[in-house]
Amino acid sequence: MSSIDPSPAPAAEATIPRRVLTPCDQDAARTLWEQYAEAHPVAASASPDFLVDQFGDHAELADELLELVLTGRKTSTASLLAEYVWEGETPPRIGAHTVFCDGHGAPRAIVRTIGLALAGFYDVDAEHAWAEGEGDRSLAQWRTEHRRFWERVCTAAGRSFSTDMEVLMERFDVVWAAPVARGTHYR
Repeated sequence: MSSIDPSPAPAAEATIPRRVLTPCDQDAARTLWEQYAEAHPVAASASPDFLVDQFGDHAELADELLELVLTGRKTSTASLLAEYVWEGETPPRIGAHTVFCDGHGAPRAIVRTIGLALAGFYDVDAEHAWAEGEGDRSLAQWRTEHRRFWERVCTAAGRSFSTDMEVLMERFDVVWAAPVARGTHYR
């Protein structure tokens, strides 16, 4: 199922020590959800189940991407549809909520999915790349970094990345953010 990829593969990444993601604190995520549900009972009851997740595959990336979400720069994300199958999870749906945790496992924000689309790797457009808010926000940068990321993810799952894999593009709104203690720097 491999396709011929017209673009060169990204240069091999230097081995950079990275902190492993700390699992999400499920109790704290539930507490954050309950605060949101109390303040927004209609939205919460319309989609009472929520996921708890983290961005990226290491703590630094989780923190970096979550910071982009919290500042409003990142309003979209992308994942490989096949990842949901490997992990035995159901893909998001419109109206669904996700509690996102930082690299230390602390819940920091609740987002609500407002749009979904499937595309091939080379069919993801510049508008989506811009909405992801990463790097210089260009499509070229999106392709380079996402290919690099998905190669790591696939390798870790014992799979091979292919540009033929379907990409699930998700748009979201931040609907609740955890308060940050005074004097605490998020990252």
